[in-house]
Amino acid sequence: MRRDARRNRELLVAAAREIYAEQGVDAPLDDIARRAGVGNATLYRRFPTRGALIEAVFGEGLTDTLRRGEDARHAEDAWEGLVRYLEYIFAGLAEDRGANDLMTTGVQGIPSLEALKAHHHGTVSLLIHRAQDQGTLRGDVVVEDLLFALAALGRVVPASETVAPGAWRRHLRLLLDGLRAEAARPLPVPPLAPGQLAGALQTLASQGRPAGD
Repeated sequence: MRRDARRNRELLVAAAREIYAEQGVDAPLDDIARRAGVGNATLYRRFPTRGALIEAVFGEGLTDTLRRGEDARHAEDAWEGLVRYLEYIFAGLAEDRGANDLMTTGVQGIPSLEALKAHHHGTVSLLIHRAQDQGTLRGDVVVEDLLFALAALGRVVPASETVAPGAWRRHLRLLLDGLRAEAARPLPVPPLAPGQLAGALQTLASQGRPAGD
């Protein structure tokens, strides 16, 4: 890659990182090109799709999250492993609206993100089952219950950060305390099926997305 091409790529990734953190991953690509100081043609030459740009911006962070998930899977106390893992996830959701979009909606077409979401699902599922076996997490919870609740709570984190930074820690703890075995009371309806959860997140991802992206 020529020096000027490499420089343009670096400018675009830096601009996209800033704008995604501010506006989310549906931010107009024109805004990214403008902030980078390059033309739209240069942006599309370096990143032919929105997904390619997202991958360049978030790839390293997605790898770090995979590593945290692996660490959580090996926690001796599954409940504590689950709590630490989710606190790490939510800290990322709070500081970067783009990362929030990727983790709490059904954004598709990004290979590293799809790999992370599969790993995330597996991590949460494994920790749920291990915590249930250890008697610390109520026995009627399934992975879709927790992923749905986390997506719902996660979506409001960026807005709450502007008025009360760190408030998500209180609400995440309230949510987790409701999962403890000693807090269990009968649930009124069955859990979402995997396909229902995927459909709900995909609907959320499509809301407000610019036409043609």
